[in-house]
Amino acid sequence: MSDTDTPDEIATEALPLDAWHRARGGRMVEFAGYHMPVQYEGIMAEHLWVRESAGLFDVSHMGQLVFRAEGSADLVAALEALLPADIAGLGEGKQRYSLLLAEDGGILDDLMVTRLPTTSPFADAAEDVVAEPVGWSPLDNDAPDPDSPLFYMVVNGATKIDDIAHLLEFLPDGIAINHLEDQALLALQGPKAIDAMARLVPGVSDLVFMTAGAFDWNGVPLWISRSGYTGEDGFEISVPAEQVEALADALTAEPEVKPIGLGARDSLRLEAGLPLYGHDLDPATTPVQADLGFALSKRRREAGDFMGATRILAERAAGAATKRVGLLIEGRQPVREGAAVVDSAGGEIGRVTSGGFAPSVGAAIAMAYVPTALATPGTTIQLSQRGKVHHATVTAMPFIPHRYVRAGGK
Repeated sequence: MSDTDTPDEIATEALPLDAWHRARGGRMVEFAGYHMPVQYEGIMAEHLWVRESAGLFDVSHMGQLVFRAEGSADLVAALEALLPADIAGLGEGKQRYSLLLAEDGGILDDLMVTRLPTTSPFADAAEDVVAEPVGWSPLDNDAPDPDSPLFYMVVNGATKIDDIAHLLEFLPDGIAINHLEDQALLALQGPKAIDAMARLVPGVSDLVFMTAGAFDWNGVPLWISRSGYTGEDGFEISVPAEQVEALADALTAEPEVKPIGLGARDSLRLEAGLPLYGHDLDPATTPVQADLGFALSKRRREAGDFMGATRILAERAAGAATKRVGLLIEGRQPVREGAAVVDSAGGEIGRVTSGGFAPSVGAAIAMAYVPTALATPGTTIQLSQRGKVHHATVTAMPFIPHRYVRAGGK
C-alpha cells in the first residue's frame, strides 16, 4: 500500500454489473468489500415486488469454488472432515446447505454445496487451481482422478478469503480448488421467477428446490440452481462475467422482473427466518445455538467425525444455554441489531442480531439470541434500545411461509 492509496481504494471493488446498476438508478453502498446497490426505487416497493412477482439480485460478491481430487485423494472424506453434511449421499445435481466449522464448533460460514455432473460448465475449470493472490498453488502434479466427484460451493462474499485460508490449512494434500473469479452470480427470486426464466432457458422448470443443472442461453453456458435466500421460489445463476450484463438485460426485459437491491434482500430473508452470516451467525455461535440442527445430518451426528463435533454433539444432547429465536415487536418501531434482551431488572441477558419492519408481515420483527428458558413461542420478553424499552413476543420462524417448489409438489 502506497502513501497515496486510500483505504476505500484498496478495500472496495466494483462487480461486473457496477455500471449496469448505476445506469438503472441503483444507490450504491459498500458491502463485503464491493460497491453494491442498496435500492433502486425503494426498499418497501422492491420487497413487495419480489413477494408478488420476481426480482433480480446481483450476488456476484459471493465466492464460487470448485473442488476436485488429484491422484488417490478422497475428496468426499476431505469435505466431510470440515462440514457436518452428508456429502457422500449427495447425488449429482443435488444441493445442500451446510456450515464451515471451526475446531471449537463455532460457525465460520454458512454455504451451499452441490455435487457436479461431468457435464457441468465447471468440469474444465476444475482442472485449474486457484492462483495468487488468494494463495493457492498446485498441490502435486498428479492428473485429476476421472472417477472422483466434483463439488461446487458458494460461500459468503465477506468471508470467502478467510474461508479459503481455512480450507488451505485443513484440507489434505491432493485436493485442489478453483476460485471461479471470472464467474458472476445472479439470483432471480419470486413466484413469477419461473415464468421469466423458462422463456429464456427452456428446461429450467424441471428443476425443483435444491437441485441444479447445466443449461445453455444463446450459446452461453449457465449453471442454474433452484434456490435462493428470500423464502420464495427462484433461481441462482452462475454465468461468465463477460456475459452477465447481457443476461441481466434479458431477464429485466421480461415483464415480471425488476432489479432489486440489498435492502429488500435483507428484509426478505429476515421475514423468511434465514440467518445472515456476520449478524445472526459468527465464530462464537454454534449450530445448536443458531437453531440449525437440520444442517447436522443424522449419519454425520452418529459418526461424530466432523470438525467441532465434540462440543456440538455435547451441546445438542444437553441443550445450549442460548438459542436464536424470532420476535414480534409491539408497535411499528423496529428494534435493530445490537439491542439488548433484558431481564426485569434491566440486566442484559441476550442480544438482537437482526431487526426491521417486515412489509409482508405488516409488523416490526427481529431475530435474537435469548436464554433457552425464554425461547418457547409465546414467551414475552423485553428489549432495550437507546434507553427505550420495547416489548416483544417469541414466535416461530419463518415469519411468513416459504414457497419453495419441492419434488412431488410439496
